[in-house]
Amino acid sequence: QLQLVESGGGSVQPGGSLRLSCAASGFSLEYYAVGWFRQAPGKEREEVSCITSSGGHTNYAGSVKGRFTISKDNAKNTAYLQMNSLKPEDTAVYFCVAAPFCVFDSESRIKSRGQGTQVTVSS
Repeated sequence: QLQLVESGGGSVQPGGSLRLSCAASGFSLEYYAVGWFRQAPGKEREEVSCITSSGGHTNYAGSVKGRFTISKDNAKNTAYLQMNSLKPEDTAVYFCVAAPFCVFDSESRIKSRGQGTQVTVSS
């Protein structure tokens, strides 16, 4: 069974940090790029960051650049999103998606997606 499971979400004050994990089972992340997305109530889904299968290339949304860091440990079959200097506007459900490349515009490209983890930034 192909599965991605996110963890590490929670509630944090502005300026705080969280590290999200995306653990894969049933397939190897070594051969797939991983994207992190978020969706807040009433807002469209936003691609936050992506890392290529090798981990050699990353990209970030302008809203998180310099604050978030994506990484991937193929030996642990897990991807991560380190989130620092969190802001209230970062509040959303965060979920990860695996695909051959950092292109997620079609369901036919998607290998698997997780159910999401809630991140709440509030004082």
